[in-house]
Amino acid sequence: MTSAASLSYDRTGAGAPIVILHGLFGAKRNWQSIARKLASQFTVFTVDMRNHGDSPRHARMDYATLAADIGALLDTLNLEGVTLIGHSMGGKAAMTYALTDAARLSRLVIVDIAPRAYPNEYGTMLAGMARLDLGVTKNRTAADAALRQYIPEETIRSFILQSLRFRSGAAFEWQINIEAIAANIDALVGAIPVATTARFARPSFFIRGENSDRIGAADFVTIAHHFPDYTDIAIAAAGHWPHAENPAGFLQALQQILANEPI
Repeated sequence: MTSAASLSYDRTGAGAPIVILHGLFGAKRNWQSIARKLASQFTVFTVDMRNHGDSPRHARMDYATLAADIGALLDTLNLEGVTLIGHSMGGKAAMTYALTDAARLSRLVIVDIAPRAYPNEYGTMLAGMARLDLGVTKNRTAADAALRQYIPEETIRSFILQSLRFRSGAAFEWQINIEAIAANIDALVGAIPVATTARFARPSFFIRGENSDRIGAADFVTIAHHFPDYTDIAIAAAGHWPHAENPAGFLQALQQILANEPI
């Protein structure tokens, strides 16, 4: 039996429910701008996944567990007709939930991820984060410099540093459980753990950045198998974070989905 965590979330707006799940090393705050723009018509819940942000820390972290967390949250909030949005790791968790317990969902929106396994590209990154001496790190500039050898890409390093929190009178601390993520990284980069016969027959939308390689032509064979009512949407001038790299284009596509308009 999978033990679910009580996830932290923010709620804004009024109307039909939308639940948004961030990706690895992310947090609910990454989606606040999108949530505010949807709040005039929808009740939007932005969620911290386990071992991220303000949600509980647990040693176990795989997609069956993350899906159980989602199910527990939707049950606690007693939501029906949910639009479930998930980016990257959150997208895999959303797909796992939809293929195992879809009763509360009306549609699924997956952002730049397929249900398959990916190469583990996080070893050096996680090692660098674990080695950062938070007791002597005085500011974000120093942290940035210390992480540069482990995370050379400036945009990724800047994203990671958003999870470094400073409180007055205290040392920096990570808002993510690096140890648990490192211990479970093979499961997190792996394929979603669902039966080959599993289907989610309601509308599903796979939004990808046109410059991203996370969803290729071959992936749509598997996507069509599990999500027969799917739509492929490419966001121009965007990579793996289309909601951040082209927020206007992403929001336009999302609003068309929510209004049941052709895309």
